[in-house]
Amino acid sequence: MQILDGKALSQKIEGKVKQGVAVLKEETSRTPGLAVILVGQDPASSAYVNMKKKACDRVGFYSVSHEMPEDISQDAIENTISMMNKNPNIDGILVQLPLPPQIDTTKILELVDPAKDVDGFHPFNVGRLVTNLDGFVPCTPLGVMELLAEYDINVKGKNCVIVGASNIVGKPMAALLLNAEATVEVCHIHTDDLKKHTLNADMIFVGVGVINLITEDMVKDDVVIVDIGVSRTPEGKLVGDVDFENVSKKSSYITPSPGGVGPMTIAMLLSNTLKAAQLNTMDKN
Repeated sequence: MQILDGKALSQKIEGKVKQGVAVLKEETSRTPGLAVILVGQDPASSAYVNMKKKACDRVGFYSVSHEMPEDISQDAIENTISMMNKNPNIDGILVQLPLPPQIDTTKILELVDPAKDVDGFHPFNVGRLVTNLDGFVPCTPLGVMELLAEYDINVKGKNCVIVGASNIVGKPMAALLLNAEATVEVCHIHTDDLKKHTLNADMIFVGVGVINLITEDMVKDDVVIVDIGVSRTPEGKLVGDVDFENVSKKSSYITPSPGGVGPMTIAMLLSNTLKAAQLNTMDKN
């Protein structure tokens, strides 16, 4: 069993991004800019935005956070996004999800300029991903693919089971795996007998936020496990969706949680923002 170390790889990617920022500044006198919209006081979202801010500082990005109250109006968020779409110093716009119930999330995500959609959630970029064209890919599944590539894990022809069908992780993960010529099965809350599906999997990708959802009896020997879920136990410990202690004994490769996919998500956000800045510079030349 080998650990897929997302923390180590994320630091490597950060180093490459930092180099890319230095080159961009030298050649164009331009600093990549990332804007984040955070609505409300959700502790997990606030902590995540803070981690993103620190990561931006480490690689030399210009970053700004628009922190808004829970009862903010749709118009106020839309006006802020429109302003950032027009701001030449902002290359990437990130709307921290989830948004409060009074906000039309779909409308907000569609308002972001696709060229600044570094989270890869705009329908334009989703469409390009599904049709295997270049665009911005959601950071978590993109990070998973980078992690597999780092360890020379080839998905071509492999039976890949994804547990969770969210727009943020499950669906784009399926598209990336299909584009890489894997055989893909997506399971979700209405799937009958999850074990029947996972037992045949060469690789399992799980991200639903259910502690110990995947247990030792649900996987075959030498399976590759990518645990994207994060939950907090009653004792306050962060854990994933996989019973790591027991499932790892049967795995060929496995991500820890935390320390696996999480750091890769932020690394890919930095990578996407640098890409947006580079494209933005090319468009102006």
